[in-house]
Amino acid sequence: MNELIARFGKAVKGVLTGFDRIVFKGTILPLVHEDGVLSFLRWRGVLNRDYKKWMLAQTDALVTSVDRYAREQSGRPITHLNTWRMDKEELARKRQQQTGIETGLIGVWSCLESCWSYRAHYCAEKGYPQLHRYTTQCKHLYLYLDHEQYGWMNVRLQTWFPYHIQIALNGREWLRRRLEARHVDFLRQGNKFLHVEDYTLAQRFLRQQLDRQWPRLLNSILPTAFPTMPLTLGPHLSYYWTLWQSEWATDLIMDTPAELTATMASLLRHALITGNSTRVLRYLGRPLTAASRPDGRSNNEVMSRVLDFHDGLRVRHWVDHNSVKVYNQQNVLRIETTINAPNMFQVYRRAQGQPPHTPKRLRPLRKGVADIPLRAHVSQEVNERLMSELCSFSDQTPLSDLLAPYVHRRTKEGRRVRALDLSGKDRELLQAISDPSFTVSGITNAALRKKLGTTSWGTGRTDRQLSARVSRHLRLLRDHGLIRKLPNRHRYHLTNKGRQLTSALHAMLSASTEQLLDMAA
Repeated sequence: MNELIARFGKAVKGVLTGFDRIVFKGTILPLVHEDGVLSFLRWRGVLNRDYKKWMLAQTDALVTSVDRYAREQSGRPITHLNTWRMDKEELARKRQQQTGIETGLIGVWSCLESCWSYRAHYCAEKGYPQLHRYTTQCKHLYLYLDHEQYGWMNVRLQTWFPYHIQIALNGREWLRRRLEARHVDFLRQGNKFLHVEDYTLAQRFLRQQLDRQWPRLLNSILPTAFPTMPLTLGPHLSYYWTLWQSEWATDLIMDTPAELTATMASLLRHALITGNSTRVLRYLGRPLTAASRPDGRSNNEVMSRVLDFHDGLRVRHWVDHNSVKVYNQQNVLRIETTINAPNMFQVYRRAQGQPPHTPKRLRPLRKGVADIPLRAHVSQEVNERLMSELCSFSDQTPLSDLLAPYVHRRTKEGRRVRALDLSGKDRELLQAISDPSFTVSGITNAALRKKLGTTSWGTGRTDRQLSARVSRHLRLLRDHGLIRKLPNRHRYHLTNKGRQLTSALHAMLSASTEQLLDMAA
């Protein structure tokens, strides 16, 4: 981050790093399997054959209670939508503008959406009905609020048993409320702050979000969204909360939008040089023809291209269900990591239930709220890697000086290290390690074998021979300082020198002779 800030110099007024959009899902664990539901119904005194009647009565009580609350707080009943495709947040924003509600409930909307629930089937073997899980559609309630403490948020509740719930918050909206409470002057557009009077205080408020007791915070919202929960479920059941989606953003806030123009132009050139459509589609797992051309059926937005975004540009790279992107809006340059599948990241933690003195081991990052600080740390690391890569976009170092350290033999710890053949036998290897997908997932021997197996660099070798060759060259790249090994893992990331060299190599190999002569002139 510091290198990128140094590139802009005094143009950077402040930096804000923290959560943007965060979406939680609540599940009542004993009710996700048939045995648990049967135990619950026995406790409630509900026979299996009467389950549907009891469940529909609970749904009716829930909807009636929320409708009464909506009329009291917003002056309007639940608004039913004929299709789930309608943008409910846009409807809520318009209603807030029309009504002028600054704090509290904006409104409640409902629509039919897919879900899973239980129903009774007669079991001939046992002689009485049994409950089985099935997929269906039921009414879902959407509550939109401008919370006095957490700002703009929404709650989605399934009105049929077992009452799954989803709560969406925004870290920047939460920050807005804290700044208003402290009477700190700021200017914002949407979820971006264009100016803050005290950036140090604002960053401290963002960091404090990580220390919150998340289950207590989320449970405090339940009486509003699920007022009949105590009557329906009793005093012993509670929700287990997971962080379903998180967006972690680093904002560099400039004096004026003009400060970003040169940087975004460099991003555009970099994306055009290093990402053709075939490579991008393969990277995102989109369909290709047998000739490795983009398939006409692929009409999805390709996120690793440069795209127009509001009044700026956006570059986004996906790896499975996780992504990292950079874009500008007004005078803000934002780098943002979105995590939907945290288990692809490895972190040091204890297994669930282990005592505090147990040594931590490398384990997959979990969705549970207990791992929120770890998720924030992982997200920031991804942001940092992308920001380090961005520093190479506008590098003015002469190409001869940049390449000189790598085209000669060197000695490291008494060992002779051969020079790199940048435009010859090492070219395909250097191009492979700069693949955008490795920005998030890291470089591994297996990934390089898959990527280089069909190239001239890897053909004619067995998998074992290719694995050995990749290992030797990973050592070579480490000796030249182009990659670094992650602690306790067989996984590597490009260093700043590695990003600088591979970006220059891409530019050099992609430019025409005329373009090179023009730049030299």
